[in-house]
Amino acid sequence: MKKSQFTAYIEQDEDGIFIGSIPTIPSCYAEGRTQKEMIKNLQEVLKLCLRNVNVKEVEKTKFVGIQNLEIKYA
Repeated sequence: MKKSQFTAYIEQDEDGIFIGSIPTIPSCYAEGRTQKEMIKNLQEVLKLCLRNVNVKEVEKTKFVGIQNLEIKYA
């Protein structure tokens, strides 16, 4: 069985719920009350999402980073 590594983006909402996503995999996100629970859920979702994508194509993409943007608005 081949192993692959994926970058997870993790946030915490205003209610304290952890939300994780894999930016290189469409619709791959999960949540949990703790970071540990969210990671477990995200791993399960990732396995399901990988059934629907070409893994070789996904492995060619590379998550570069996060950039904070500041804008003025009315």
